[in-house]
Amino acid sequence: MSESSVSAPLARWRLILGKYADRQMPTTLSGLQQRMADALEKLYSREYSDRGVRQGRELGPGSLDPSQLNVPKWVGEIRDLFPEETCRRITQHALDRYGLTELVNDPKTLASLDPSSELLASVLMLKGSMNKAVLGEVRRLVRRVVEDIQRRLKHAIQQRITGQRNRFRNSNLKTAANFDAHKTIRRNLKHYDPPRSQLVLQRPYFFSRVRRHLPWEIILCVDQSGSMAGSLIHSAVLAGAIAELPAMRVRLVVFDTSVVDLSEHVTDPVEVLMSVQLGGGTNIGKAMGYCRTLVREPRRTIVVLVTDFCEGADPRKLRQAVRGMKSDGCHLIGLASLDESGGMWFDEQMASRLASDGMEIAAVTPNKLAEWLSEVMHSRG
Repeated sequence: MSESSVSAPLARWRLILGKYADRQMPTTLSGLQQRMADALEKLYSREYSDRGVRQGRELGPGSLDPSQLNVPKWVGEIRDLFPEETCRRITQHALDRYGLTELVNDPKTLASLDPSSELLASVLMLKGSMNKAVLGEVRRLVRRVVEDIQRRLKHAIQQRITGQRNRFRNSNLKTAANFDAHKTIRRNLKHYDPPRSQLVLQRPYFFSRVRRHLPWEIILCVDQSGSMAGSLIHSAVLAGAIAELPAMRVRLVVFDTSVVDLSEHVTDPVEVLMSVQLGGGTNIGKAMGYCRTLVREPRRTIVVLVTDFCEGADPRKLRQAVRGMKSDGCHLIGLASLDESGGMWFDEQMASRLASDGMEIAAVTPNKLAEWLSEVMHSRG
């Protein structure tokens, strides 16, 4: 979220001074600004409590009690609402001054929380501040969340990619879903009855579902900035599911201002997520340039970029890399998000420019992406 969202001087001062400024400088905040004010209040109202200031019922004390899961929800809200530099500063205040250190220093506190993608996203953001005693519990949390996502999505992802209709062989699966209307009509035309103007179907035909071993390479290039945590988690699971399929080569690259190739761990989503470090700047062009060096057979390569498209470096290098891979023959997909909600804020202007350079842009669920990959592979033969 850009700083321009709170550019009005009164709104800025209201966010700085907090809820106690309402009486002296009543300001009408937009919906987004009010969300910002509420998120800040949950943290900084603790300053007043520590000084013995009585919290009126209408003002509310705010809470960051980890046992109620307010911490991960609050961290996610801060991440969505504020620029990365501001988010880091607020989070550091929470760690240093307001007791959020329980989450990063106490294994029992972390173990007491219900595992979820939202909690894991928050933990991955704070992982760099954790002591070694907590990291073991983090790994257990990662494994539990990954296994839960795999249980819900893995089979569906693999089936969508490999379970294609064979239009050249009859099937014993004689169901309405597999009915081949065109072939049935064509093969039974000789039984047409002119006097009754009816086509007599002596034999219906059906499609069959078969496993196809397609020599395709999937390159997943995933933004590891803080706002992309949920998408990073699902990208790791998706990459692991695809990598288990025959004749599929998957490369997994994560980036901020640096580029890290995690392809050697692609079949182990837990190890992938323990290797990432969320936060930092964003250099998408550098990452896409690296991905281009990985391409061996362009016509059999699909490059999937998962990012909010907020390029922190020279956008010309990003567009040059995209146009280059497109001209090489790669199929390019750009995703503003890859999680089970399928929606997220992103830089629409940059996304539009990349679309004009030949990249298909969307925000989808992992199942939908698997379906999309399957369509691309089979459309190219």
